Amino acid sequence: MTTNPSDTVEATIPDGVDMTDPYADDPAFVLHQGGKLEIASRVPIDGPEDLALAYTPGVGRVSQAIADEPDRVWSLTGRSNAVAVLSNGTAVLGLGDIGPEAAMAVMEGKAVLFKQFGGVDAYPVCVNARTIDEMVAIGTAIAPTFGGINLEDIKAPECFEIERRLQEALDIPVFHDDQHGTAIVALAALINAARIVGKRVEELRVVIVGTGAAGVAVAELLHDARVGQDGTGDIIGVDSTGILHRERENLTPTKQWFVDNGNCDDRRGGVREALQGADVLLGLSGPGIIQPEWLAEMADDAIVFAMANPTPEVMPELMPANVSVIATGRSDYPNQINNVLAFPGVFRGLLDVQATRCTIEIKRAAADALASLVTDPVAERIIPGAFEHGVADAVADAVRAMALEQGYVRR
Repeated sequence: MTTNPSDTVEATIPDGVDMTDPYADDPAFVLHQGGKLEIASRVPIDGPEDLALAYTPGVGRVSQAIADEPDRVWSLTGRSNAVAVLSNGTAVLGLGDIGPEAAMAVMEGKAVLFKQFGGVDAYPVCVNARTIDEMVAIGTAIAPTFGGINLEDIKAPECFEIERRLQEALDIPVFHDDQHGTAIVALAALINAARIVGKRVEELRVVIVGTGAAGVAVAELLHDARVGQDGTGDIIGVDSTGILHRERENLTPTKQWFVDNGNCDDRRGGVREALQGADVLLGLSGPGIIQPEWLAEMADDAIVFAMANPTPEVMPELMPANVSVIATGRSDYPNQINNVLAFPGVFRGLLDVQATRCTIEIKRAAADALASLVTDPVAERIIPGAFEHGVADAVADAVRAMALEQGYVRR
């Protein structure tokens, strides 16, 4: 069962903390003293008999059984509920390339959320590795310990190749949350936003500003949702140079995707030109880069997701009258696009059936399940809140069902 927290933890200053430290009375620093995680035993060790079963000699019989029948590792160890949170610290939050040591606090936080919302045992693995080959080698080497790997805070474009190569090499799901967690939640919110303004998702003209890890994944998931549908929509990608169009040269494969699968009119220019007449802006770029008057040139009943964090591309209070639905990445405005709505439930479902991969169909199923939790969407509520009951369970149910339907499971 998923645990849904309802109480706020009040941090107290631990004994031995140096009060002359300038951060000593900062609640965030107080909470982080000693780290946010600990290892707890699931079995009692109350005497010699327990010790002999949990460790030698009893454990030797268990190890031999696993050696004889390797699939027993899933029932006789914690692997079936274990996820590695693997990072090299090259793209941490909005802080950039700050290294594995500095990334550790973030990965611990991720592990806490895995456990709190999904009941998943997640382990931070912060590594001193810069190249794609090094990251793939590390992920491959640690895989026998885990039922899945969550890649985190790895810079683009390396993150795409690392994920692809690891998934090809391994028989456990590999999921880059910066890409796919964002994409799942954004698509769920967009489904409900489209309902509010009376438009079909496949008819939406969407502009994605920011074609890094999250932008590419959102585009691919949205494109997949349109496949087989009769619509007139379009997806235009905009990077720091401008619109991605047919004459742009030396594009990475992920940026070339936008040219091959969108911008049907081969539009040129910058952000403003891309937004003219558009139904949707999905901002995954940087703070304050969009002017409110540009949004006024979008279509009526426009949808704007300004997801740069902590400062959006444009602040909600500056939106012009033609914008009907607004979302951000912040908790102090309605409709927070928060990955915690996705990754705990996604991995809960994957682990429950010992899935071997997380396909785009599984991600779509997760997005549909998340959207369905808001039965009567309104402009101020297109996505559930992080602490609402049943979110992770609903996502997990959808993930399990699709993984079983596709056959990417061990049981």
